[in-house]
Amino acid sequence: MLAQRGFRLLSLQSRYTTQFACKRYSSSLVIAEPPGGQDGYNRSSGGGLLSAVNVPEKWPVLPVIAVSRNPVFPKFIKLLEISNPSLMELIRRKIRLSQPYAGVFLKKDDSNDSEVVQKLEDLHKIGSFVQIHEVEDMGDKIRMIGKNEVLLVEVENYIHHPYEQTEEFKAVIQECIQTIRDITTLNPLYKESIAQLLNTGVKLVDNPIYMADLGASLTAATAPELQQILEERDILKRLYQSLNLLKKEHELSKLQAKIRIEVEEKVKQQHRKYLLHEQLKVIKKELGLEKEDKDAIEEKFRARIKDLTVPKAVMTVIDEELGKLSLLDNHSSEFSVTRNYLDWLTSLPWGRNTIENLEIKPAKQILEEDHYGMGDIKKRILEFIAISQLKGSAQGKILCFHGPPGVGKTSIAKSIARALNREYYRFSVGGMSDVAEIKGHRRTYVGAMPGKLVQCLKRTKTENPLVLIDEVDKMGHGYQGDPSAALLELLDPEQNANFLDHYLDVPIDLSRVLFICTANYTDSIPEPLKDRMEMIEVSGYKDEEKLAIAQRYLVPTARGTTGLKEDNISITEDALKDLIAIHCRESGVRNLQKHIEKIMRKTAYEIVEEDKQSVEVTKENLREYVGNPIHEQRLGFKLSS
Repeated sequence: MLAQRGFRLLSLQSRYTTQFACKRYSSSLVIAEPPGGQDGYNRSSGGGLLSAVNVPEKWPVLPVIAVSRNPVFPKFIKLLEISNPSLMELIRRKIRLSQPYAGVFLKKDDSNDSEVVQKLEDLHKIGSFVQIHEVEDMGDKIRMIGKNEVLLVEVENYIHHPYEQTEEFKAVIQECIQTIRDITTLNPLYKESIAQLLNTGVKLVDNPIYMADLGASLTAATAPELQQILEERDILKRLYQSLNLLKKEHELSKLQAKIRIEVEEKVKQQHRKYLLHEQLKVIKKELGLEKEDKDAIEEKFRARIKDLTVPKAVMTVIDEELGKLSLLDNHSSEFSVTRNYLDWLTSLPWGRNTIENLEIKPAKQILEEDHYGMGDIKKRILEFIAISQLKGSAQGKILCFHGPPGVGKTSIAKSIARALNREYYRFSVGGMSDVAEIKGHRRTYVGAMPGKLVQCLKRTKTENPLVLIDEVDKMGHGYQGDPSAALLELLDPEQNANFLDHYLDVPIDLSRVLFICTANYTDSIPEPLKDRMEMIEVSGYKDEEKLAIAQRYLVPTARGTTGLKEDNISITEDALKDLIAIHCRESGVRNLQKHIEKIMRKTAYEIVEEDKQSVEVTKENLREYVGNPIHEQRLGFKLSS
């Protein structure tokens, strides 16, 4: 029966290691709060032994120690940490009264770390009756040797079922012993644990209960599985349960051994490869076949600029940085920053220019092939070529093509680059709000890079490319600065001969670069920037020009992209005229291109699906391919008499 005050489970805390021994016993547990008092047992700095006591057959009142995860098996040692001073005082009082006994029970809820329970239902009914046998100062821990199972609710001995040493008993015990040997072979860490457990002097063959408990204690089984073994009275079943856990542990040990061997082999191969690489490096160095990393890096950088005309100021910076690089550690962050900086400096085309086409006729032919109309732009480019031919050299220029979308402002720039035999580079500044995109980042920033112009020179490998700056009327500005203000230096012929990028921090000559800007509206372009550019308006196309562009460029291009051949589809001139006059009235030809591509896609579908050989698009069936027009009437004026 339980006391009226109820059952209170106290957690453990002690500065001393206690060793418990126990007999086979069962009891319900009642704990009363003990009064305070001094220690009643003898101990020294190295630990002390308690006086020997005889364990009685019945002991109805015991302190309760709740444990989690693993129960305490009879004749085994358990180390516990104690945090409640009341329980520690109770244990000390029991020792002073020559009653160094306690009951150790497993908590049902493993997630509950509390060492205090309010009711018996929180504990398993079967535990271990333990006796404090030795006290040593080990710091907040208690050592216990469990001796016997304890039944929590009955005041009676907990006795196992009688058994006989049959052949099955011997076979199961031998199988357990062999499995333990196999586990020990795979995992040497178990040898020490088994040696400690076998110091009790108990013969495993003569004590099947201890054999079962020994096997269970060696495994990493769950708390319910271990508790089930502790509660099992049938010794043969107990042995079989322990054997099952040992077999699982054996399979786990085999898997761990396999993983360990694979990892060790991999590490060994990597180490061997590293040693061979180091030996090869030393051998090559001794034979003069390979130089130090820093020497190889310096040689690579100097080889890049060997055939270039590097300005004196830039060459001075390169020499200083190479000298600095030779003094830095290869693994330092400053080494990587300096190496990247030298990589950019030596990758620029110092003094290298492409041979321009200064002949008017070939240039005019190329411009006519690529674009129809646009007479003002073509005339201006031919004038530029004529001036360059008379001067014997070509200088940079800043042009700005402005006009409605789809009139060919961007595409004509690429044709101009081909006509002049210049490298072509395009970047858009639409929505750009960071000055660093144009002038680069300071080297103090992590991941810093040069601006777009330096990237352009590195990619084109020439100092006189054609650079298209698209959408200059759509630049933004924010807390990082105003990009339009940064373009003032870039597009000023008087200043761009000594353009200074924030990352490189050396003067760069951009005077031979031909800059072409594009814009839809000039109102949003700042006046200082507009003043530095030659504004050329690209007006919309007439219907006749659109018709010629469609026949010469748009229809053949759309036919090629859809996989159609010339004999698969034909679009009559009247159909194109209706398409231009009714469906595509915008200034440019981008919408016209979309409608022609739509016709080609539907034609390709008809040829594949309906097995047609050719399709003719006429004025009458045009709407079947492009749909109904937005405007039913043609544009025009009615003249009055």
